[in-house]
Amino acid sequence: MADFKTHVQVASVVSGALAGTLAWAQLVSLPEAGLLWLTGSLGGIMPDIDADTSRSIQIIFRLFGMLGTTLTLLYGRQHLPLPDTLLLGGAAYLLVRYPLCWAFARLTVHRASLHSLLANLVFAMITVVISHHLFHLGDELAWLMGVFMFTGAAIHLLLDELYSIDLEGRRLKKSFGTAFKVIAWPAPLPNMALLALLLLCWWLVPPPQPLFVVLRQLLPLSHI
Repeated sequence: MADFKTHVQVASVVSGALAGTLAWAQLVSLPEAGLLWLTGSLGGIMPDIDADTSRSIQIIFRLFGMLGTTLTLLYGRQHLPLPDTLLLGGAAYLLVRYPLCWAFARLTVHRASLHSLLANLVFAMITVVISHHLFHLGDELAWLMGVFMFTGAAIHLLLDELYSIDLEGRRLKKSFGTAFKVIAWPAPLPNMALLALLLLCWWLVPPPQPLFVVLRQLLPLSHI
C-alpha cells in the first residue's frame, strides 16, 4: 500500500485543485475553499483511521481535530461571542484528539470494513450531516464537504490498489484487490452497521439540489 506521506500529498493536491477551481468560478468563497481543501485532505487518510500504528492514527486525529475546530469557529462567528467560540474550538479539538482517537484505536481493525467505498460513502454522508445540523452550514457547502470527503477517501483506496501492482516485476502483489473494494467481505455485521449509518444519514441530510446546481455550473451537463 502507499505510505502515509503519499496519501496526504496526493489528496491535498487534488483537493486543493478542486477547491481552487470552485473559488475561481466564484462558487465558494476563499475561506470556504480552504475548508473544502482541508476536508479533502482529511478524506485522503480517513480509510486509515483504524490504523494500528500510533503515528498514523495520531496524525489523522490531529487533522480531524483541526477540522472540528474550524467548523466550530465558523459556527461561533455567527452565533456566539468570541470567548465562547474560542473555548468551544479548543474543546472540539481535545474531544476529537483524545477520547475519539482512543476509542477508534481499540474498537477497529485496520484495512477491514472501513477500508471500502461503502465506508467512504458513510464518511461523506456523516460529513454532510455534521456540517449542516451541528455547524449550520448552508446546504450547498455541506454537500460539497461531503463530496470532498468522499473524493479524498477514494483517492486513498485507489493509491493503495495501484501500489499493489509491481510494474517492474510485471506481477500483482498479494494485496491486489484488497484496497479498492465496494465492501469488505466476509464481514456481514460491520457492513450492516455501515448500511444502517448510511440510511440514517440519508434521512438527516438536506436536499441535494444545491449540489446539482453547482455541478451544472461546472460540468457540461444539461440534465442531472
